[in-house]
Amino acid sequence: MNNFKSGKHQINDQGKITEYKSFLPEEINKSFIIQDQTIFILLEEATRLLGEINAYAKIIPDVDYFIQMHVKSEAVSSSRIEGTSTGIDEAILPIEEIDPERRDDWHEVKNYIDAMNWSVEELEKLPVSVRLLKATHKILLSGVRGTHKLPGKIRTSQNWIGGSSIRTAHFVPPKHEELSSLLSDWEIFWHNNSVNIPVLIKIAIMHYQFETIHPFLDGNGRLGRLFITLQLIERHFLEKPILYISSYFEEFRQSYYESLDRVRTHNELESWIKFFLEGVIQTSNKGKEKFENIIILRQNYEQKVDTLGRKVPRAKKLLLYLFSQPIVTVNNISNILDIQFKAANNLITDLVKLNILEEKTGFSRNRLFEMKEYILLFKN
Repeated sequence: MNNFKSGKHQINDQGKITEYKSFLPEEINKSFIIQDQTIFILLEEATRLLGEINAYAKIIPDVDYFIQMHVKSEAVSSSRIEGTSTGIDEAILPIEEIDPERRDDWHEVKNYIDAMNWSVEELEKLPVSVRLLKATHKILLSGVRGTHKLPGKIRTSQNWIGGSSIRTAHFVPPKHEELSSLLSDWEIFWHNNSVNIPVLIKIAIMHYQFETIHPFLDGNGRLGRLFITLQLIERHFLEKPILYISSYFEEFRQSYYESLDRVRTHNELESWIKFFLEGVIQTSNKGKEKFENIIILRQNYEQKVDTLGRKVPRAKKLLLYLFSQPIVTVNNISNILDIQFKAANNLITDLVKLNILEEKTGFSRNRLFEMKEYILLFKN
C-alpha cells in the first residue's frame, strides 16, 4: 500500500465564516496491494481466533441467553468512547433504578443494545448497506441527546470533529454534497467479490472510510463500531454478536483515534490495519477466556441447584434467565416464571443461600438481587 493516497483537503467558504478545509477521501472500491508482511501474520492469527470464539456460539446450549450480556458489554464500551459513563451494572438495570441525572447516558447505551439486536435480526433480510446504516442509526439516536440530529438521515450540512467551531476543528469530514457517491462506493466495495481482499482487511478499510466520511450529524463512531460486528456476522466469521472490539478501542482510545488520523494525514493505511487486527486478536482471546469462565460458572451453579429437590426444574429455568438478565427483583421472577410472589421469593431465597444470588440494596423492600460472579466476568 505504499502508493495509497487517503484523499485531499478542499477549501470551502461557508457564507460569513472564514474559509475552512474539509477532507475528501479517495474512493475505496479498488484493489489494494499489501506491502507489510506483518499484516498477513496478524491476519492469520485473527482469523484463527475468530474461528475459536465462534465455536463457542455453536456448542454452548442456550447460547442466546449469554449473548445479551456480550451485546450489553459492547454497548457500554462503545458508548464510553463517546463520553458516556454508564457501566455494565447500570446497563443491566431497568430505567427506574437509574439516578435521574444519569438516565441520558443509560438511554444511549440502551439504544445501542436495541440497535445491535435489531440489526442482527435484520441481516437475514437486508445486507450490510447504506439502507441498513440509516435504519440502524435511527434506532441508535431516537429519543436521546442526538434525537434532534436527524436520526436515520444522511446529513445535509457540514459537521466537524473536535474544536468549538469549524475553524478550530480537529477534523472536518467531506461536504454533504460528496456523501452520496462516497457511501455508494463504500457499499459497492463491501459486496464487490472481484476485489480480492481478505474480509478482515476489508472491514478495517471500511471502518476507516466510514469514520472519515462521517455521514451523520451524530452517532458515527458508535454506528461504525456496531457495523464491524454486523459485517463479521454477514460473512459468517461469527454466528452471534460475541466479539466486542469496542473494549479494545476504549482501552487504547488515543491510539485508536491517532491510527485513524494517521491514515488521513500520512496515508498510513497499513498501520491502521495492523492496529485493527491486533484488536481482533486481543478481543477474541478475552472472549475465549470469558466463555470458558462462563461454562465453568454455569456448571457450578447447575450443580448447586440440583440440590433443590422438586424446585430443580423451576430453579434451572430461572438460572438460564439470569444469564441474560443477572439483576432481578422478586416481581421480575414472578412474571418470568408465571408463579406467585411468595413462590418467587422463596426461590430467590434458595439461590441466595446457594451463593448464586446476592441482595445488593440492603433494603427490606424493593430489593434487587444480582448474580455477582457472572457480572464480574464482564467487567474485566
